[in-house]
Amino acid sequence: MALTGHFAQFSDLFSYSVVAFSAIFFVVDPIAVVPVFITITEGDSEEKRRHMARRACIITAAILLSFLVGGGLIFRLFSLTLAAFKIAGGILLLLTALDMLRSVQARTRTSGKEVIEAQAKPDVAIVPLAMPLLAGPGSIATVMVLTAQAHKTWQLILLALSIVITAAASYLMLRAASLVNRFLGNSGRAILERVMGLLLVAIAVQFMIGGVREAFPEIFVRHP
Repeated sequence: MALTGHFAQFSDLFSYSVVAFSAIFFVVDPIAVVPVFITITEGDSEEKRRHMARRACIITAAILLSFLVGGGLIFRLFSLTLAAFKIAGGILLLLTALDMLRSVQARTRTSGKEVIEAQAKPDVAIVPLAMPLLAGPGSIATVMVLTAQAHKTWQLILLALSIVITAAASYLMLRAASLVNRFLGNSGRAILERVMGLLLVAIAVQFMIGGVREAFPEIFVRHP
């Protein structure tokens, strides 16, 4: 019985870790930011690009961690229910995922006009790199939904670790932006974007199903 209990705990920990990390990493989607980063830092020195990538990823982690810590307060302040936020977050993730499946720039993250304006800025670490490209509305909504679903301390710790690991991975990809861009190429990025988009669609649908189930429990009651 003790072994079964330990196995169940490990299974819960592993499944939550996979869901938390995959949801955050896929919606932050640093791979899609690589070509934008190359465009808006064109002509900058290697030192400046490294500095902006580091600052952007630190700010991204800080933004997402702040919503992890303050998510509950926001729910109470605006009298939001978890069910409503699951549905809203799921719809937002679905829109992002559909753009990934079509290999187009997600309209929920940034626009072409913002990218052009960013090229004229001396420092793009905060806007548009950290926000909205990395820590966009979809990322924030995902963190808040996962935070609201976390009922144990270890789940919050795993969620925080997922954010930190995603930010670190984003920094490594931006640092090696030119190499990643050459290695994947246009076709490689398109294939990877579609695979990640498909997984994100499944996560978005699961969010919405959970929200509808909680908002309208009577629909899912089995009648004899």
